Amino acid sequence: KTYRNHNLTDIVHSGAACNVKDDNISERIYTIKEGDTLVLQCIVKGHPRPQVRWTKTAGSASDKFQETSIYNETLRIEGIQRVQGGRYYCKADNGVGVAAIKSIRVDVQYLDTPVLTVHQTISDVRGSYYQEKTVFLRCTVNSNPPARFIWKRGSTLIEQSKDNGVDIYEPLYTQGETKVLKLKNLRPKDFADYTCQVSVRNVCNIEDKSVTFRLTNATSPPMIRLSVNDTVVVDPGQDVPLSCDVIAGFPPPNVTWSRYPGLLPLSAQVRGSKLILRAVTPADAGFYNCSAVNNVGNPARKNVNLVVRSKFSLITPDSNKDSETIQMRRDLKLSCHVDATPQDKVNYTWYKNGAPVYNSDSLILLRSDPDMAPGTSSLEIVDMKFRDLATYSCVANFPGSRVPELRVDINISQNSVSPPMLAVPPGGQAVSVREGGTAELACLVVDGKPRPPVLWSRADKDLLMPLGKTMVETPDGRLRLRNVSRDMMGAYRCQTATYNGLNIKRREAQVQLNVLFPPTLDPVFQDVRARNFQTVTLRCAILRWNPPRLTDVRWYRNGDAIRMPMPDLKEVPELKFKLEPTNNGTYECRVSNIAGTSTCTFNVSGTQPYNVEFYFDTPNPVRILKGNNYSYNLQWTQKDPEATDRIMGYWIIVRKVNCSFTNTEIPLSYEVHLAPITTYSRGDFVSRIIQYSEPCLNHYHVCGFEDERICGFSQDRSDVFDWTRQNHLTQNPKRSANTGPETDRSGTKEGYYMYIEASRPRVQGDKARLLSPLFNVSSIRGPKGSGRVPYCISFYYHMKGKHIGTLNVLLRVRSIASVDSVMWSRSGHQGPDWKKAFFNITPSGPFQIVFEGIRGQSFEGDIAIDDVSITIGKCKEENTVANAGKTGKVGCDSVCVCVCVCVCVCERERERERDAE
Repeated sequence: KTYRNHNLTDIVHSGAACNVKDDNISERIYTIKEGDTLVLQCIVKGHPRPQVRWTKTAGSASDKFQETSIYNETLRIEGIQRVQGGRYYCKADNGVGVAAIKSIRVDVQYLDTPVLTVHQTISDVRGSYYQEKTVFLRCTVNSNPPARFIWKRGSTLIEQSKDNGVDIYEPLYTQGETKVLKLKNLRPKDFADYTCQVSVRNVCNIEDKSVTFRLTNATSPPMIRLSVNDTVVVDPGQDVPLSCDVIAGFPPPNVTWSRYPGLLPLSAQVRGSKLILRAVTPADAGFYNCSAVNNVGNPARKNVNLVVRSKFSLITPDSNKDSETIQMRRDLKLSCHVDATPQDKVNYTWYKNGAPVYNSDSLILLRSDPDMAPGTSSLEIVDMKFRDLATYSCVANFPGSRVPELRVDINISQNSVSPPMLAVPPGGQAVSVREGGTAELACLVVDGKPRPPVLWSRADKDLLMPLGKTMVETPDGRLRLRNVSRDMMGAYRCQTATYNGLNIKRREAQVQLNVLFPPTLDPVFQDVRARNFQTVTLRCAILRWNPPRLTDVRWYRNGDAIRMPMPDLKEVPELKFKLEPTNNGTYECRVSNIAGTSTCTFNVSGTQPYNVEFYFDTPNPVRILKGNNYSYNLQWTQKDPEATDRIMGYWIIVRKVNCSFTNTEIPLSYEVHLAPITTYSRGDFVSRIIQYSEPCLNHYHVCGFEDERICGFSQDRSDVFDWTRQNHLTQNPKRSANTGPETDRSGTKEGYYMYIEASRPRVQGDKARLLSPLFNVSSIRGPKGSGRVPYCISFYYHMKGKHIGTLNVLLRVRSIASVDSVMWSRSGHQGPDWKKAFFNITPSGPFQIVFEGIRGQSFEGDIAIDDVSITIGKCKEENTVANAGKTGKVGCDSVCVCVCVCVCVCERERERERDAE
C-alpha cells in the first residue's frame, strides 16, 4: 500500500502494563508498576513516513510541554519512576495536511516501606516513660493507589471494636497516608511487638509491606551530645574530628551525619557516630548535622557550624587621586579580613614593625571599614612619608577565647609594592588541540607585588566553564582542560583577583581555544535509486569542520578508488556519472582535514527498488475466512515506487516460527518477509514478526481466579469501571457489610473471586464487563451431521444486597463484526449464598464469554462470580468439572496432567485435520 496523506491511528502498549482502560473522557489510562519498563508505540500511517514526536505534561492538558522530546514511534522508559507519570502526547507529522495527535495518561503505581514512630503526649512525660501512660504508634506510607492499613499485636489482628484499650484513626494534616494506633493507659499485654502492614490490594503485583516495633517499658527517645562547641573555627589544612555521642534512647538509635549546604566532603570519614574531616579547605565550611533516630519521639539533632578561616589583605593607593601606585605625600589604605563566626566578635590589632599601632594624625584605624566587606578592618596612612615605609601586621582573635589568633603581614616599601601586569606567553594567544586531547591556557602575572591569583571565565557570559562553574581560580595563572570537546571551543577571559594584592582596576586578557575535529558530513548513509543509463549526482555536504580547510577528497566504488581530476577543495564534494548495470554498488566519499577523515556512503542501484518500511499490523486475527484461515492487515509504505522501474507487486514469504503450548493458549509467531518486485529485479527482503495467542479448548477449562493473570480474562475497555479480584484477606475493612461475599465459593479465606464494587463513585446503570480469552473453535468438529460444536458454560454467582442490579452473561462471536447475545441474566437480591448457573452455547466461530455487572440503585449492590467453567459438550445436570470447583484445590500433579491433556487433544485435532487434507 502507498499512502499519500497521513493519520495517527492509536497508541498501543507492549511494556509491563498492569492495566489499560478508558476513563469518562475517552482517554486511555496506562497503569504501570514503578521500576518496570514503559513501552508506548504510535501507530501511524502516511507517506512520506511521518515523523513521530513524544512529549509529556505533568498531568493536565494546560501544562506546558517539556522542552525535551523523543522523536521515535516507540517511547521506552526503563525503570519508570513515580515522577514520570502524567499525560504523554504522540504527534505525527509528514508535512501533508494537519498533524495528528493522540494522548495517553500513565499512572505509576508504587508502595514504599512504611515508617512506624512512637509518640507520647507532653503531659505524660513524667517519671517512668511508659508506665501507665498513653502511647501513639504512628504508621506512615507513600503509595499509589492509597494503601490499606492493618495493625497486629504479635500475630493477632487488632480490631478496635473488640478492644476497648485501643483507638485506630487517621490524623489530620499529615504528609502521606497515616494511621495511628492509640494505646490508652498501657496494660501489661500492651508491651509487645506491633506490626503495621500496608497493602494496595496487589495491584500491579505489588506485594504488601510491613514494619514491626517492639514496645517495652525501657523504650525511650534518643538524646545526643557533641564533643565540640556549636561553632568550630579552624585553619585550612587541619584535620577536624567531630563526635556525636548517644547518651539515651532505646532501641539504640541510629546516628547519621549530613551537611548543609551540599553533601559531605569526599575526604570525610564516618565511623559510627564519629565524623573526621581530613585537611579541610574553605570549601568544606558549613553546617554539619548529627541526627539520632530510633523511631521513638522526635529525632535528636545537633548542629556544628564549621568555619574554615580564610584571610586576605588589600592595599589601596590614594583612591581620591585614582592612583595605581604607592607614592609619597599620598594617602594609602591597608585592609585586613579574616573569615570567622560570629564575624562581629573578631578583634583586630595592627602592628608596625612589631609595635602596636594607635590612632594618630597620620595613622587612622577603622575596626569595620564601611567601604569594604563586613568584618574588614583598615589602617589608613595619611600623607605617607618615608618613616611610614615598614612591615605592617594585622592580628585577628576572639577576646577571651582559646581559638588561636590569625596574622597577616603586609610589607610597604618603595620596591615591595607594584601593580600587576598580566601577559599571555608568546604564541599562547591561540591554543589548538585535537578533540579529546588536553589543553593548557596561560595568563601569567608579571611584576605584580604582592602577586594576585588569576581568575578564568568564558568570554561569552552565557557559557559556563567545563566543570559547570562560572569562574575558576588558578594560583599560577595556568588553566588545564582535559578531554576537550568542540563545545569548549571559544574565547576564555583571564583577570587578576582583587584580593591579596593592590586594590586597583583588574588586569584582563583573552586566550582563544581552537578545537580541531574531522568534518561532520551529511548524509552518513543514503540509498540512491535511479533508472539505468540516467545521470546520477551524489553530494556529500560538509556541516562542520575545524580547521575549515580540506586536505583531501576521494571517491570510492565498492572499495576501489575512482580515478578523477582533483576536485576543488573549496566546494561541496560531488560525483556525477551515468548509471549503468556495471557501476551499481556502494560509493564512498572520504573527506579529510588535518584532524581526521569522515565518510559519506551511498548505496546506488539502477535495478533494485527501495526497501519497504513496515508500519504496525493488527495483533490478533481480524476475521476467519473459510476453513481454518486467519486474516491480518499488514501495512507498509514504499518510497518512490518508480525510482528504478515500476513496482509490479510484492513478494511475501510467511514462515511459522514456533508453536509452544501452555495450559489455555497456544502462542503462535509468524515471520513475514516482504520485498518489492519490478520488471527486472526484486528488492531486499524486510522482515517482521507477527504474534498472537490462539486459546486451546481442552475437555474442560475452569477458572477460579487464583492466579494473578485471572486465566487470561481481561477488562473491557469500553465499559465504565472494572471487575476486581479479591479474597477474604484483601477485603476493605470499611466495605459495606450487607452486600458481597465473605469468602470465595469454596468458603476458604485464601480463595479469590471477581466482584464489582457498587460504592461511590459508581452510579446507577454503570457497567463493568469481564471478557474471557478468545476461543478458536475452527479446528474442532461438531457431532456427525452438524457443523457446530456445543459448549457448556458453568459458573457460580453471589448477589446479596437490597440494591443489587443485574448480572448478564453474553456470548460474543468474532467475525467481520463482533456480535453480543445475552445468554443468561439475573437481577435483584438472590440470597446470601453462592449459587450455580449453567447454559449451553453453539457458537458459529471464535467466541468470548462476557460477564456484565450493572450497578443498582445504591451502594449495597456488590455482585461476585467464581469458578467459571467452559466445557466441550452439552451441560449435564451435575457438571462434574464445575462441581469440583475449589473444594479440592488442584495440586501440582493435577495441573501437570491438565497441561498434558491440553497439548495432546489439540495436537491430535491438528493431526486429524492434516490427515483429512
